[in-house]
Amino acid sequence: MMLKQFIKTHRLSILYGLALALLVFVLKWVQWKFLIVDNAVEMYAGIIAILFTLLGFWVSKQWGNKTQPDLLEVSEQMIAKPEKIEIDQHALEKLQLSNREYEVLELIARGMSNAEIADQLFLSLSTIKTHVSNLYVKLDVKSRTQAILKAREERLVE
Repeated sequence: MMLKQFIKTHRLSILYGLALALLVFVLKWVQWKFLIVDNAVEMYAGIIAILFTLLGFWVSKQWGNKTQPDLLEVSEQMIAKPEKIEIDQHALEKLQLSNREYEVLELIARGMSNAEIADQLFLSLSTIKTHVSNLYVKLDVKSRTQAILKAREERLVE
């Protein structure tokens, strides 16, 4: 009896709730149909791509650890320098490098940055940049790497 009276008084709300539930069901069915049924090939291709990507990462990790040499060893082999070379004084005189420019060149060859060279020689950064620029002109190079290579070829630095 009580249920009949509840339904009678709230009939509109119950119908509204059932209509909303039916609408949600229809929307979810359409969404499922659109995602799963209509785009099934794309979803399967995406899943396969993800699986192969993960497999690739796993394989590279397994093989990479065993075959890659230590990076430090490789860099030391690539930068192998002769034991001790004799500085070519004739080449130094020919290039007309000042004592300070030669000091800067030696520090560049040791791999120091301009700021580190400035700290080492107690000079300003702009002075070091001027010396480096003069070195580029005198050595006829355009970069630090070229300057180091040319200085080593001319036997100006170790």
